[in-house]
Amino acid sequence: MDDRPEDFAGDALAVLEAAGMRAPKAGPRPGGPGGPGSGGPGELVAGGDGVWPGVEDGAALQRLVMEWLSQYSNQGTRQTYAYALGLPQEWAIWSPPPTHVVRKSPPAASSGVLHELAWFRWCAARAMDPREATGTHVKAWLHSLEAAGASKRTRQRMLSTLSAFYAYLTELGAVPANPAALNRTRLGLNRSARDASPTIRLTATQLKALLDAAAQLPNKTRHRSLYAARAVAVVALLTLGLRISELVGLDRDNLMVSGGEPMLRVLGKGGIHREVYLTALASTALENYLAERDRTAQATAPAVRGRTNASTSPLIATREGTRCSRFDLNALLRRIAVQAGPALQDVADRVHPHALRHAYVTIALEQEARIQHIQADVGHASIATTQYYDRNRRTRETTAADLVEAAIRAADSAPSA
Repeated sequence: MDDRPEDFAGDALAVLEAAGMRAPKAGPRPGGPGGPGSGGPGELVAGGDGVWPGVEDGAALQRLVMEWLSQYSNQGTRQTYAYALGLPQEWAIWSPPPTHVVRKSPPAASSGVLHELAWFRWCAARAMDPREATGTHVKAWLHSLEAAGASKRTRQRMLSTLSAFYAYLTELGAVPANPAALNRTRLGLNRSARDASPTIRLTATQLKALLDAAAQLPNKTRHRSLYAARAVAVVALLTLGLRISELVGLDRDNLMVSGGEPMLRVLGKGGIHREVYLTALASTALENYLAERDRTAQATAPAVRGRTNASTSPLIATREGTRCSRFDLNALLRRIAVQAGPALQDVADRVHPHALRHAYVTIALEQEARIQHIQADVGHASIATTQYYDRNRRTRETTAADLVEAAIRAADSAPSA
């Protein structure tokens, strides 16, 4: 998968929606906790008269999908894969495999730009069971995505997700072969020669402007100090090269001291933990935010007797203390960018969390940091991914175009023989 799986939202990828369906509702469990039919996590309840076109056993298909997702320990990864296939996020937020699923139709969810082209929706529109798909179907789907304007990177990511799903079904014997195991070179989707990243390259000056703007973010509520401190902490933590999914997944007990140095224990892609050292800038911002948050909580909430489970308290939280979503923080960062003034006025609409991760790598390379250190900082599985950022540090000084022009001009002025 790409280094940026959590940014599928930036492509507004579609999710499924079926006519006559209602969203799942939570309710009392018949027969007590744990009973079927509750509509709780991992269990979606069908409504209306909709059916899942081409699928006779929708419950079994849902169970296969959810069991596939369950093998990924990182919830952000599960949610990203569910989103790429056009599935509700509820399918990725659950614990054990469901024992009773009552859905018989495509799952309902809000639509996006590529709404009709989400894989499961695409299959449903053709009354085709996804388990009966062939390579021909997958190629037709990819061509439809391209015709609809999906970028090469979007198609690469969606095909990678689909291939992982079908590889799992193949292992189980649910399908005879992986229809998404295609020749990507012929499809123009090979990764050996990657296109230049469309991510905006932010400079150190622009990152400083974001930090300054975060501290002055307009807010007329009585919690202005809390929101400003949180905004600064979010920007400061993103300048450490964190993925947005890693940031929203952090708990307060992930903040620790090792060797006398403050650091974060971050759960990255593939369920791999890494240590991210806090800069003085990030450490101060985080300390100020947590102190303000604790003061606000003490002033607005009654004291709770007994022990509290601090390990599950999110590092970055809403005012009510619940975990922020990556979409919340993406919207916050956009607001900050808009307020950042001249330094970002031409690129404010292109600023997103991954741009700050991208900036961490490119600025570190510009400062001649060892590439192995940068790889460890950001959690790249392969150093080739880190080197890719190095190749994208294109400036006027790294092009030979001016040298060629100088040679041409010299040739024009040279006396003829």
